[in-house]
Amino acid sequence: MPWWDLRSVFVFKNFRCFSQSQNGLSQRLETSAGFSQLFRPLIAHKKHQQGRMRDAQPGSHTVSVRSHGVTVASYTVRSHGITVARTHLNDWMILILLLGIVVLLNVIHPFYRFVGKDMMEDLKYPLKSNTVPFWAVPVYAVLLPMVVFLLIYFRRRDVYDLHHAILGLLFSVVVTAVITGAIKDAVGRPRPDFFWRCFPDGKEVYDKWGDVVCHGDKNVVREGHKSFPSGHTSLSFAGLGFLSLYLSGKIQVFDCRGHVAKLCLVLLPLLLASLVAISRVDDYWHHWQDVFAGGLIGLVVATLCYLQFFPPPYNDQGWATYAYSRMLEESQGAVETSNGENANANNTCNAEVQIGSQPNHRNNNTFTGISLSGDSGPTVEDLESGRR
Repeated sequence: MPWWDLRSVFVFKNFRCFSQSQNGLSQRLETSAGFSQLFRPLIAHKKHQQGRMRDAQPGSHTVSVRSHGVTVASYTVRSHGITVARTHLNDWMILILLLGIVVLLNVIHPFYRFVGKDMMEDLKYPLKSNTVPFWAVPVYAVLLPMVVFLLIYFRRRDVYDLHHAILGLLFSVVVTAVITGAIKDAVGRPRPDFFWRCFPDGKEVYDKWGDVVCHGDKNVVREGHKSFPSGHTSLSFAGLGFLSLYLSGKIQVFDCRGHVAKLCLVLLPLLLASLVAISRVDDYWHHWQDVFAGGLIGLVVATLCYLQFFPPPYNDQGWATYAYSRMLEESQGAVETSNGENANANNTCNAEVQIGSQPNHRNNNTFTGISLSGDSGPTVEDLESGRR
């Protein structure tokens, strides 16, 4: 075989190797392009997560928190406080309207019930001052729970929890005040110290029908007809009862683990409200029925207002607001959707790689056939000698 024929063989072989390298390069390029298409959502999601993590730096508004395996952004007062308040603008307007109704109920004169001489035997208890003054009720029933809400907010950075807790607490107290004031004015039951309110000098005066003719201070007498139900008790259980429900949800009292210390912590607000209720009977400002009814009204209203914004404390998600639970479900749904799209893109990429490898395999076989034919075919000199 002439030297140039061997060179032709080497040329074909080198060309085949070059073709294989080019095909391998093209396969790698196609594969890399496919993987870039595959991981494009992940890259975008990663950039989004990095942006959110940048937002989590000190001094920013949004903090990225990881809860139940899903990265969820919690919102601060500075970033979303106004937005959340605007969402519940109607609730705040109704709350202001209810406050106006409370003021109106305190101005209205209560029903002056008939009080005969024989009824005075149970209304001659001494006239005493309040052990718990009225100005102290908003302090321990409203401000104290708000302090607890703020402490939990600084730990969790969840403006939904803070806003809903404050709004629910205010609704609980104000609605209870409206119900209590309306019943007080409608019933007009005399207080246990009504005798000394009506007759401060001890001289009884009755009209021809046997009803009392009071000659005491008008404001003191009017206040003496507001015994049922107890306002101190109802407001105390409305505010502190709401705080008790809030704490029971946050620390998961009903998690079936038997931690009695949690239960003791939850019962402390109710104990304080009970002590306030007892003081109203000890001061002879209320009958025991007034205190019982007031406590029942406060607890019922507090429970209803709490359940408007939070799940029941025994619920697995009782530590979060309904808004936070919805946000968590939406985040989990977004993650599942992203995983599904990535899986579909991965399958499509594998199919494209398999299809792209088939033409390259056929080209390799073609180049091999050309090289073999160059090795086994007759040379030019053999053909010329045959002709001769």
